[in-house]
Amino acid sequence: MEIGFIGLGNMGGPMSRRLIEAGHKLTVFDTRKEAMEPLVKLGAEAARSPADVAARVETVMTSLPSLTIGMKVVGGEDGIIRGNRVRRYVDLSTTGSRAARDTYEVLKPRGIVQIDSPVSGGVAGAEKGTLAVMVSGPRDEVELVRAALEVFGKVFYCGDKPGLAQSMKLANNFLSATGMAASSEAIAMGVKAGLDPSLMVDVINAGSGMNTATTQKFPRSVLPGTFDYGFGMGLMVKDVRLFLEEAESFGIPLE
Repeated sequence: MEIGFIGLGNMGGPMSRRLIEAGHKLTVFDTRKEAMEPLVKLGAEAARSPADVAARVETVMTSLPSLTIGMKVVGGEDGIIRGNRVRRYVDLSTTGSRAARDTYEVLKPRGIVQIDSPVSGGVAGAEKGTLAVMVSGPRDEVELVRAALEVFGKVFYCGDKPGLAQSMKLANNFLSATGMAASSEAIAMGVKAGLDPSLMVDVINAGSGMNTATTQKFPRSVLPGTFDYGFGMGLMVKDVRLFLEEAESFGIPLE
């Protein structure tokens, strides 16, 4: 199918590449020309703006780093709503349910269907096509793009209410963040006691303390000292804050 893809960063870059390799025809946009060049070489067409993308295709996907950028891409002067061909908007970013509902209200008067579809699994998952793809929106519209979403990984339909997939993603990322924080504290304590950190990771992964921090992040990035596992601390802080805001809106105070 013809797809527009906006946001070609750590996640968007490999996801858009996988779409091309799967035979989909892509029109891409990123504020960085160098991010578009490798995809153009693979056959994608480069657009001048989000509005230009939305004027060329019916289905537009985005993978963006912040709420502010997301709202600008959707409703700004050169935003998606200025395009006259777009029919559905698939947001692969993590924005939280409130922002998803706000975006829904912006798109609805223009007849543009919103599909929330945040993903989990990091850069490695985006490159391999093994992401968890959470989706909410009208089921018939989701089915129209399911084949494209399955290029990214396993699709989980969360319901038709705007923001449900975002709530699922925030719950996931909150658990991921707490696992990383708790694992760091535990291993720091053991090292101060005189234990070898590599031994600690091996033991934890053979026992009940195992989690994605100990099975993936520590072996690949923390123990080697690179500290680069494809997801910046700023993004994790953003997601945790969004989770806390959502939990508090439901009367669940977390401190």
